[in-house]
Amino acid sequence: MTRSPLRRRALAILIGAGLPLTGIAASAADAFPSKPLRIVVPYPTGGFNDTLGRLVAAKLHEAWGQPVIVENKPGAGTQIGSAAVARAPADGYTLLVVQFPFAANPWLYKRLPYDTAKDFTPVILAGRSPMLLVVNTESRLRSVADVLAAARARPGSLNYGTSGDGSSNHLAMERFAGMTGVKMTSVPYKGSTPLLTDLAGGQVGLAFDAFPHVLPFIQSGKVRPLAIADARRSELMPELPTVSEAGVPGYEVSSWHGFVVPAGTPRPVVDKLNAQIDAILAMEDVRKVFRQQGVVPDGGTPDAFRSFIASQMDLWKQVVRQAGIVPQ
Repeated sequence: MTRSPLRRRALAILIGAGLPLTGIAASAADAFPSKPLRIVVPYPTGGFNDTLGRLVAAKLHEAWGQPVIVENKPGAGTQIGSAAVARAPADGYTLLVVQFPFAANPWLYKRLPYDTAKDFTPVILAGRSPMLLVVNTESRLRSVADVLAAARARPGSLNYGTSGDGSSNHLAMERFAGMTGVKMTSVPYKGSTPLLTDLAGGQVGLAFDAFPHVLPFIQSGKVRPLAIADARRSELMPELPTVSEAGVPGYEVSSWHGFVVPAGTPRPVVDKLNAQIDAILAMEDVRKVFRQQGVVPDGGTPDAFRSFIASQMDLWKQVVRQAGIVPQ
């Protein structure tokens, strides 16, 4: 690429002054943040993603003294909010809360207004919400083995609810079906609340859904959990087996949560955001909120989160293709 004379002169001055570009980036990170930050939540208010954004915003404000604005930009399966952040300046002042759809959407839509792999830089994996397999409290299905036996006895007769085609709980059940060879019928709803309300009323047979969505229905006695789709049992329900223990070895699905920034954000700034949010995730009052909603706090490096996102993209690409889901 040909540089303008003005830019060549600026570079020559910097090099001649003994100021390497990496030093400039580090200096910018030292001054960061010097103005208000913005956290975009591509979901409506309420729900754990909104809670996460507001928790971190409050703690960043306490740590750095700068205002941190939370902006809810829901719509189009998180595409509206995600596209807004992809177009934002790559300076660390705009963060995006990401969840399961971030890794699944590339295989569910023919064309996204951004490139998931190229337009964002991962900051940190904040936590994971294991899926629970749940039924109505009056259901005769008492275990994962019962579900498999009923599905095999009459293929397609069991109805399971989802939050819509391509949603996390839809793909979780498609993975379950793919690993066990059973056939069931999907009943899509416009979100978890109407789905779980109908499940509680017996209008649909079973469902996978994230811990924060299901927990209030379990606590009120309206639905009954059969298993948790995690590698370990939950501290909130230690008597509940994992799906793997209950008969589907290796099955694990979590609805995860994290933060990314626009691609091109200087690495020292990304590292500063990562270190501060990692410290926030270790705070006991923050962990208490997570535990109350059934979310397992996480953390780690930007590179670890990048690898995690890549593995999730590979997984859901396989599930979508195996299930024969046609991109919209």
